[in-house]
Amino acid sequence: MVTCKRDNAAAAEHPRLHLLPQTNQLKGLMTIIRDTNTPRGDFVFYSDRVIRLLVEEGLNYLPVVPKEVTTPMGATFQGVAFEGRICGVSIMRAGESMEQGLRDVCTSVRIGKVLIQRDERTAQPKLYYSKLPKDIADRWVLLLDPMLATGGSAIKCIEVLLEAGVKEECILFVNLICAPEGALMMLEKFSKLQIITAEIDEGIDEQKFILPGLGDFGDRYFGTED
Repeated sequence: MVTCKRDNAAAAEHPRLHLLPQTNQLKGLMTIIRDTNTPRGDFVFYSDRVIRLLVEEGLNYLPVVPKEVTTPMGATFQGVAFEGRICGVSIMRAGESMEQGLRDVCTSVRIGKVLIQRDERTAQPKLYYSKLPKDIADRWVLLLDPMLATGGSAIKCIEVLLEAGVKEECILFVNLICAPEGALMMLEKFSKLQIITAEIDEGIDEQKFILPGLGDFGDRYFGTED
């Protein structure tokens, strides 16, 4: 099963799904990390470059307030300053690959972790571990997970964040590749959520793998492939 083109178009045109600018540079980086023959070192290096672009783009959706500063020339400059505080939350294990990209942009940023796996009895996502900043309810959250297929794990993680007091409008889901059905399901369930992604793929197959995808991101990034 692969998603119909109508779903792809609906995802691409959704006002709360934000695609990185589809430049030749990005397409080149994505081509490298999608290639099954790319060595692990190159996969990590070029994935990190895309992650950095995604984090930078995500910061564009944080609120700002006007700020006036004085330059070394003694002139004033009318700029802006970020309003509010942020933190990251990675969906273990693959989401941990995106933590350094966030730290590179936001020094001393706090990062929580959530582990969600499928319950073998119910086949539903189940929370196994959660460690979040104590004041997360007062922060903007960059939720990190490189691959979005059905959306089950990400939806469960967002529910965990909401239970911790995080405002839905303060959650930015940052990922590299998403399947349109998973993205649309998340956006329908959470009416204030925003998604920042590098590319929208064709869909998922019968085994719920993203196509064309890039395989298991966590295994390729951390070197745990069979």
